[in-house]
Amino acid sequence: MTPRPVPRTAPSLRTAPSPGTAPSPGTAPSPRTPRGRRRRGADRRPRFAIAVTAVFFALLYLPVGVVVLFSFNAQKSLTVFDGASLRWYRAFLRDDALVGSLGMSLRVSLVAMAVSLVLGVLLALGLVRGRGRLGSFAGLVMLVPLVTPEIVTGVASMMLFKGLGITLSTTTVMLAEVTFSISYVTVILRSRIAALNPEVEEAAMDLGATRRQALRLVTLPALLPGILASGVLIFALVFDDFVLAYFTTGVDPQPLSVRIYSAIRFGVQPTINAVGTLMLVGSIALIAFALAIPRLFGRRGGLDLLPGK
Repeated sequence: MTPRPVPRTAPSLRTAPSPGTAPSPGTAPSPRTPRGRRRRGADRRPRFAIAVTAVFFALLYLPVGVVVLFSFNAQKSLTVFDGASLRWYRAFLRDDALVGSLGMSLRVSLVAMAVSLVLGVLLALGLVRGRGRLGSFAGLVMLVPLVTPEIVTGVASMMLFKGLGITLSTTTVMLAEVTFSISYVTVILRSRIAALNPEVEEAAMDLGATRRQALRLVTLPALLPGILASGVLIFALVFDDFVLAYFTTGVDPQPLSVRIYSAIRFGVQPTINAVGTLMLVGSIALIAFALAIPRLFGRRGGLDLLPGK
C-alpha cells in the first residue's frame, strides 16, 4: 500500500492593508508599542548634531572662501568685490621676493621629505627588529617630539645653532625640519613594519636571499604605500610650517610662510590672498594624491596616513 501524498499547504500570508483602505469592522488599530517608538526615534535625523557640524564647517571654511574670492578681485579692496581678475596672481609672479620664498619652501620640503624618509625607515626597522628594553625606550623617545610644543623645538634649535656658531640660513631650516619630521615617519612606518608577517622575509632568506636582498625585495615593496603616504604628509607639514622656519631661518631668502607673516605686519595685500589660494590648491592636490596611493597599489581603504588604518 503506497502512502498518499500529503498536499502542500500554502503558507499563510499576513497581508497588510493597502494605503487608503479602511480597516475592516471589528479590528482595532494596533497600539503603538514602546519598541516602535524607539525605532522611530532611532531613525530620526540628529538635527542638533547636523546643525553643530554645519556651524563648524562654516567657521572653518568661510574665511578660506573669502580669501579665495578676494584673490580674484579686480580692485585692491579687501572688503568690496569689484569683478573677477587674475591681477593679483600676475602680481605674485612678478614679485621676486615671494617667488624666491616659494622656491625656498619647495626646496626645504623636498630635502626634508627625502632625508626624513630614509632615516625614518631605518629607525622604524631598528625599533621593530631590535627587541628589548632599549627598543621600547627608543620608541618612547620618538614620541616626545610629537607632543612637544613646536615653539619649544624652534627656540631650542635656534639656541643650538647659535651656540655652535652656525649662521642661520636655508641649511639650518632644513636641519630643523628634518629633525622634526623623522618622528612622524618613524611612528607611521613602525606600525606598518610590526604588521608585516616576518615569515615572508624568513622564507625569502630560506630561498637563498641575503638579509639585504630580503629587505630590498620583500620588506620595502610591502612598505612602499606607507612610505609614499608619509612622504606626502611630511612635504605638506614642512611646506606649511611657520614656527620652526621662523626661528631657524636667516635674513634672506625666507620660507614662504615667514615671508607672508612679514608682509602682513604692514597690512594685508591682495597678493597674499593669491599666494594663500595657491597654497590651498597645492594642499588639496597633496591630499588627493595621498588618498589615491592605496588604490594605486591595488588596496582598498581610506587615507593611508595614520597608523592602524
